[in-house]
Amino acid sequence: MSERSTEQIRELLDSLYREDSGRILATLIRLLGDFDLAEEAMHEAFAAALSLWPRSGVPGSPRPWLISTARFKAIDTLRRRARLDASQDELARFLEAPWSSAERSNEEDSLEDDRLRLIFTCCHPSLAPEAHVALTLREVCGLTTEEIAKAFLTTPRTLAQRIVRAKAKIRETPIPYEVPTPEELPERLGAVLHVIYLVFNEGYSAAAGAEVTRADLTGEAIRLCRLLTELQPEPEVIGLLSLMLLQESRHAARTSPTGELILLENQDRSLWNREQIAEGVAWLEKALKSRRFGSYTLQAAIAAVHAEAESVAATDWRQIVALYDRLLRIHPSPVVQLNRAVAIAMCDGPEAGLTQIDAVLEHGELANYYLAHSARADMYRRLGRTAEARSSYEKALALTQQEPERQFLQERIRQLK
Repeated sequence: MSERSTEQIRELLDSLYREDSGRILATLIRLLGDFDLAEEAMHEAFAAALSLWPRSGVPGSPRPWLISTARFKAIDTLRRRARLDASQDELARFLEAPWSSAERSNEEDSLEDDRLRLIFTCCHPSLAPEAHVALTLREVCGLTTEEIAKAFLTTPRTLAQRIVRAKAKIRETPIPYEVPTPEELPERLGAVLHVIYLVFNEGYSAAAGAEVTRADLTGEAIRLCRLLTELQPEPEVIGLLSLMLLQESRHAARTSPTGELILLENQDRSLWNREQIAEGVAWLEKALKSRRFGSYTLQAAIAAVHAEAESVAATDWRQIVALYDRLLRIHPSPVVQLNRAVAIAMCDGPEAGLTQIDAVLEHGELANYYLAHSARADMYRRLGRTAEARSSYEKALALTQQEPERQFLQERIRQLK
């Protein structure tokens, strides 16, 4: 095959890796029972495809081909290990059992559920809470250790150690790779919802990089939450799905065609996805009717007020402040306090907002949160206090690693000059 065709295969595999590596890895973990072996085998399968497909052609079903190839790569690895550990030989023989066409078909059908199983495994109560997010983002969503460390303001080494310890505990306990029983589900659900929302947030506003959003992550979070609503249609599951749909509805309006960040007040609302808004509002109404809702449903209610307003000026900011007040009672958080402060500024003016933001920053928890300093800078800018606005914008600029955010803040600083 020509070099051009080889390059096309490479592009296809890059696309498959971006879109499907998480599902492939989840299935391999179920088949192999070992995170590290599954990851190594998957990478070897992609390398084999790059070598073979230019000569043999792309298989009709690339994903099952990659899973099957990875399975046999894992067998080879276990055979090598068996020379030192007899228990590995037994596992290799089990994996070598013939794979019927029916089993292959079942593997394809089960792919959609495997990532949900993997999330419940990553969020098992036996694991440390800080490991839940790190392990899920690494193994389910494919983020690098460096990306996760940046997102959670820690070092890659600390993050890597956290992941290694969690994998070891899953292997040694052993923690089952399965969706919990109905009896076990309630105590496990909160951690899973928390992780899904953090995955969505990383996609909605990437912690670092050249783009504001990662549609692969927001789409995956929404897909997983849909699976959860089928499994356990609890009000907060429904509320989280509503919240993510309402936030994602603004996707097309949040950046310019050249990638610049566009704030809510300047977005072209005709670009908002009305189908997602309608679905999000419908889920929200269902959650509210239960009267058993929590923080995700209240956040969805706030998002719905924004989604249904014709403009920033027409937004019911008093209702938003009231919703934040209620949210703070059940979920006290400095970020919620910051968002409430911004809403107060829209009701009562920047001076009132600045007082609230200063009170939040005095506690110190958001000292390294660039959005807090950016919000403070905006209050100073609206008050005409240029020097203080510039200082706060510069603090925010020093703390963000997302390129569109950096460009936005640099432009604000230039405008002040």
